[in-house]
Amino acid sequence: MRCNSLVHKNLARLTVALSLAAPLPLLAVEEQGELPLEELRTFADVYNQIRIGYVEEIDDSTLLEYAIQGMLMGLDPHSVYLTRDAFQDLQDNTTGEFTGLGLEVGMEDGYVKIISPIDGSPAAGAGLQSGDVILKLGKIPVKGMSLNEAIDIMRGPKGSKIELTIGRPGESQPFEVSLVRDTIKVASVRERWLEPGYGYIRVAQFQSSTGTDVSKSLKKLMTQEELKGLVLDLRNNPGGILRASVDVAGLFMDGGNVVYTEGRLDNSDMHYDADEKDSSDGTPLVVLINSGSASASEIVAGALQDQGRAVVMGTHSFGKGSVQTILPLSDSRAVKLTTALYFTPKGRSIQAEGIEPDIIVERAKVTAYKNSPRVTEADLSGHLDNANGDSGKKSRVSRKAANELLSSDNQLYEALTLLKGLNVLGMRDRKSGEEATGES
Repeated sequence: MRCNSLVHKNLARLTVALSLAAPLPLLAVEEQGELPLEELRTFADVYNQIRIGYVEEIDDSTLLEYAIQGMLMGLDPHSVYLTRDAFQDLQDNTTGEFTGLGLEVGMEDGYVKIISPIDGSPAAGAGLQSGDVILKLGKIPVKGMSLNEAIDIMRGPKGSKIELTIGRPGESQPFEVSLVRDTIKVASVRERWLEPGYGYIRVAQFQSSTGTDVSKSLKKLMTQEELKGLVLDLRNNPGGILRASVDVAGLFMDGGNVVYTEGRLDNSDMHYDADEKDSSDGTPLVVLINSGSASASEIVAGALQDQGRAVVMGTHSFGKGSVQTILPLSDSRAVKLTTALYFTPKGRSIQAEGIEPDIIVERAKVTAYKNSPRVTEADLSGHLDNANGDSGKKSRVSRKAANELLSSDNQLYEALTLLKGLNVLGMRDRKSGEEATGES
């Protein structure tokens, strides 16, 4: 009787606590009806058995925190309870600086799976790849850990070491990687010229300022010389802030829908549209993606693909098409809860499907085939110089740079080649139009 009365007492306390703590309209208790009494009784019974019978005494607040973590873990890989440290880490990530290994991770089948390493991080330097599975952190098996627990272990003071045991698809045996924690400064955006007239913008992560940063990079390239084509590189970009992805896609669109979301809450059904001006003036655009391109990256790629604004090239993206909302519980704790799904302008759900490239190009090690040495006109003694001066030398320099790009990044090489082809066709179309109208 004493045990039963204790269970009922705890059940009453728990029911009252739940009714007081439910942050309406988040849980929408009124719409769901009364809480199931039998399941609450079972929960209270299990809770009480742990309190009185577990080999080590655990205080009530810790037990309830475990219960919250387990409840969210059972939903999907991205809904988590954010403790004080995890909440602070999340805030740091959106601003672009934190201390750790430089990994974007998720849970899959009880293990921590790498979504993508962050550019310039210890993880990227060690060669960790999207799709790798972390089996052990030091000597501690990851199986059975929560995502927050694994992240807490991976985080640590700058300069401290940690050893990861990695399982990689296609490898017969796990292997170990030793990493030194460092301050991760995520350079969200950087730009450069691939060749005269052909620009490159790399977006490593979508932070609060990413839209503005991409706009600055685009303007910088366009003021330096005529922009004939542009590569937008979203490979191994794990995503980030939704608004930033809308801003980036909108830079290359003349209005229209970028993405819309659908969920159960009233404020979950949202449409995000681009501004009415294409900041790139319609410059031919290739978007590079791979299996490490997730969430906000897939929004950008999907929008530009659906709107016919860009050619998407690379490999199939990660397929994270869900919206997580941060719901603060206090100044130091919060819940990250999946509240909606993303859809591209044509109504494609990204979730567990990802973005299929228009042109599939696998990452590969490519070496240019070299013929045996041959003699050309330029090698003959007393040959006449080219009437155009040193244009031949410039051509040889260009070929050398192209071969180096082919060897180092064949996907980027193919993107550049496609842009050149589009530019040649565009020039011919313009020339044909001028001849047809008698323009000069």
